[in-house]
Amino acid sequence: MSRETIFAASVEYFLGPIMPFLRDPAVSEVMVNRHDQIYIEKGGRLTKTDAQFPSEDALQSAVHNVAQWVGRRIDETQPVMDARLPNGSRVHVILPPACRGGTCLTIRKFKPGGLSLADLIAYGSLTEAAAEFLRLCVRLHKNMVVSGGTGTGKTSMLNAISTAIPEEERVVVIEDTSELRLTQEHCVYLEVQKPDAHQRGGLSIRQLFVASLRMRPDRIVVGEVRGGEALDMIQAMLSGHTGSLTTVHANSTRDSLIRLETLSLMSDVALPVYVARAQVAAAIQVVVQLSRFSEDGSRRVTRITEVLGLGAEQQYLSRDLFVLRMHGRDAQGRLIGQLEPTGERPSFAAETQEQGLADQIVHSRAIWNLTP
Repeated sequence: MSRETIFAASVEYFLGPIMPFLRDPAVSEVMVNRHDQIYIEKGGRLTKTDAQFPSEDALQSAVHNVAQWVGRRIDETQPVMDARLPNGSRVHVILPPACRGGTCLTIRKFKPGGLSLADLIAYGSLTEAAAEFLRLCVRLHKNMVVSGGTGTGKTSMLNAISTAIPEEERVVVIEDTSELRLTQEHCVYLEVQKPDAHQRGGLSIRQLFVASLRMRPDRIVVGEVRGGEALDMIQAMLSGHTGSLTTVHANSTRDSLIRLETLSLMSDVALPVYVARAQVAAAIQVVVQLSRFSEDGSRRVTRITEVLGLGAEQQYLSRDLFVLRMHGRDAQGRLIGQLEPTGERPSFAAETQEQGLADQIVHSRAIWNLTP
């Protein structure tokens, strides 16, 4: 019996009270606030369940079982843990007293193989024209950022966009906790390693990023930038590693650029603010902004924006290429919206002709300003 099989069996036992939710493909997140209070997200809506762990000890036993099998440490000296289950689901744990009500366990599930752009179109998150535009941006090696708040579907969107990367390219994927599952065969997955009790053996996302530059990548995909590694990523984009993809927590396109600028300043390089801003403005070309609508639980792309550099007063310049327009509600109370072109033409429109991609433009001809 393999180690993975033993782990899967032990997870089945220790996480027994929530296993029905983990097996349910319609459930996207399981939130254990304490041993006797469990919520799920299903269809974008939060619901309290009747499920319970027998006791706080039973819940902590489940947590320690996961920690043991993934080689992570969680105790009173290190009360926070990120890990993953055998099926790829992401696990986050906080122990008391940091979490006042008791051990807090959150499990985010991912569709096996990830979502495709076609799936997102079917869910109403994208239109055919917007999906085709993003696919072409990837083929044109545009540096792209997927931006949004917590739970807006950034990782799923990044995974879907990555399907447009040509099969013949070498892709290096860097994540804090491995979640992405790219469809390309030639992928190298790097994951942050926490140090042991003696602070040995740790590898930060920044160290992995620096290492990835020596691995001859055609593309670098960073699951999320949240620290000083933003500067390394921005500089790599500017020095020839084009077509990079990443996500960032931000509520608007402009906020995503400011966030990257701020994170760049968190590195150990003494960088003037105006230099960090200029580098972000030069490196990032397309931002995909996501939102989650609490009214019906839907997750949608609200804007696709081209970054145009800096203006005379050193402010970010951008133009919206697609904007979500709301048109009321349907009979079931779900929001009706359409991601519509603004009529603006991307500055790199001519590159589709120059790189022989014009024959792939079917649904987005109006955006590229091509004649039928």
